[in-house]
Amino acid sequence: MAESTFDVVVIGGGPGGYVCAIRAAQLGFKVACVEKRGTLGGTCLNVGCIPSKALLAASEKFEEAAHGLAKFGIKVGGVELDLPGMQAHKDKVVKDNVTGIEFLFKKNKIAWLKGAGKITAANTVEVEGVGAITASKAIVIATGSDVTPLPGIAIDEKRVVSSTGALSLPEVPKHLVVIGGGVIGLELGSVWGRLGAKVTVVEYLDRVLPTMDNELSKQAQRIFAKQGMDFKLSTKVTGASVTETGVTLTVEPAAGGAAQTIEADTVLVAIGRRPYTEGLGLEAVGVELERGRVKIDGHFQTNVPGIYAIGDVVEGPMLAHKAEEEGVALAEQLAGQKSHVNHDLVPGVVYTWPEVAAVGKTEEQLKAAGVAYKAGKFPFTANGRARAGGNTDGFVKILSDAATDQVLGVHMIGPNVSEMIGELVLAMEFSASAEDVARTCHAHPTLSEAVKEAALAVDGRPLHI
Repeated sequence: MAESTFDVVVIGGGPGGYVCAIRAAQLGFKVACVEKRGTLGGTCLNVGCIPSKALLAASEKFEEAAHGLAKFGIKVGGVELDLPGMQAHKDKVVKDNVTGIEFLFKKNKIAWLKGAGKITAANTVEVEGVGAITASKAIVIATGSDVTPLPGIAIDEKRVVSSTGALSLPEVPKHLVVIGGGVIGLELGSVWGRLGAKVTVVEYLDRVLPTMDNELSKQAQRIFAKQGMDFKLSTKVTGASVTETGVTLTVEPAAGGAAQTIEADTVLVAIGRRPYTEGLGLEAVGVELERGRVKIDGHFQTNVPGIYAIGDVVEGPMLAHKAEEEGVALAEQLAGQKSHVNHDLVPGVVYTWPEVAAVGKTEEQLKAAGVAYKAGKFPFTANGRARAGGNTDGFVKILSDAATDQVLGVHMIGPNVSEMIGELVLAMEFSASAEDVARTCHAHPTLSEAVKEAALAVDGRPLHI
């Protein structure tokens, strides 16, 4: 390698790492990105966000062709699943995205150092197969996260799979059991359920999407149940017996009680993710961890000067867009700018159908904090565009401060709400009131009119219900 000294060395080529590298290069820094995977993009682009959305989109089209077009006066016969073709679509989407990142690295003159990186000093990274490289300005830890294992349940990516294995099943399982009722489990459960699998979701807590607004999670569960998902809530998995033909799971009530068994073709373990810091040499250089995550200050710096961390390895939601925002903010701070990330306004989205999206405080959080609030809700059943598209499940709910009317939280379930939540994030970034949103002209007919109506409902004056 001709170059061994850089201004900024980023360890990890996922959304946080590659975006940080690009922004730092734009600001004039000489940048290297250390990535041991054979492609850039990290978990998100390779085995996470992007391939799962490709399968979600494809399976939605299959479901619509098989069962949803008749109501529009379209008769389709002989709909047949081509699973290899669907997987090929997914693989092409992944390839196009990761090669796009390679192009951006070349465009911005970023050195991609292929190999595992280990920090050996505050300004030195040893890259497997490359050698020691020096960072004169900053080392950025952006190594992301890995699947959280379930004790006693061995993942073999054949019968018992992680989210990675669930993206590439060779055939549609007759019965898929999903352990975990969070975002990943519901999304991948939706994919295989649409393609013909019986899906059972086993969740330790008493509701799915447990970090979201309670009304939102209850509505989501009702809709998913109508779609054919079975739910075993307040239930824990205590063991698994794997054979060549399937898996026998042993479950029992979370509070204790008689054990039962569930027979499955495939089991998906989706109980969350954990920071990936293995092999980084953090202990040797004295970088502090807190509950498994890298401890940082308000400027992303660890306790060791010159070493920074962003994304899934630090506190906060493990979301690609949160990591990207942190990567940009850190690069700009290294250049002397005053960038920051408002971690209170990182939106969360579940890409099921209907979609689920939220930002800010839930009703439960406001009640626990003793904050007086008002709530306005508008159903998609009363939205003209939703009716025209045949997608009337769900609602938009806006929570505002009872005294100031400032928007404190927004919770949506319905068609395309992943695209609608951005309007409310922007409103909240500018401390808008529900009245501000209500008096903003929304085009008609659009799904986003439900946002305007929910804002009007905060003041008790919706127009269409």
